[in-house]
Amino acid sequence: MPTDVAVQPAHIHLVEDDTDMAREIATSLEARGYVVSVSATADDALGVLRDDRTINLVIADRMLPGGMDGLDMVQQLRDEGLPIPILVLSALGSVDDRVRGLNAGGDDYLTKPFAVEELVARIEALRRRPADTRATMLRVGSLEMDLLNRTVRRNGREVPLLPREFKLLEYLMRRPDQVITPAMLLTDVWNYRFIPQTNVVDVHMGKLRHKVDEVGELPMIHRVRGTGFMLRAAD
Repeated sequence: MPTDVAVQPAHIHLVEDDTDMAREIATSLEARGYVVSVSATADDALGVLRDDRTINLVIADRMLPGGMDGLDMVQQLRDEGLPIPILVLSALGSVDDRVRGLNAGGDDYLTKPFAVEELVARIEALRRRPADTRATMLRVGSLEMDLLNRTVRRNGREVPLLPREFKLLEYLMRRPDQVITPAMLLTDVWNYRFIPQTNVVDVHMGKLRHKVDEVGELPMIHRVRGTGFMLRAAD
């Protein structure tokens, strides 16, 4: 598997009208390697999130100025089909408040004040979650997986997979552009409860790569040196 790929930092869009708070959060996250963009209103954030497909996660303050608050914005984004994780920040921390935040479409809810370490831990937990598990058709670039018919196509070309290869590829397609370690695959695909000393992951990933990335096609399955694997759209 000759292709190494550079890991792109996660791009987080922060929606926060308090400029001091926004600067503090952005600085803390950028120091940890994230790319952070900021909007001060829901209207501005909607415009950014509709156009910028590089954003991996949204942090949205609940109480925003203007006619649309943070929860209205989250609901609007979900109604428009935005699939990326959204973490709601709020000074309102009652059970009813948290329930309303999650029911609006938030994936997590963190009350102010908070420790940056907890914010980062919640960000990483959200990023480890797979994409919408209700979807029956997964797409990453030209690669399509039909979970109902158990078929895979790339640029219309059928990719015949054995059952284990299908599960491996589904795992990768639900986590595009994320580094997947061998330990994650052994735990979640093989259901191992211990990590054996084995090259079984390398063997299966090698076979899968040769089926997904045929000669002459830009590679989609990459090795991340010393860490694991990544599926990335190639075209």
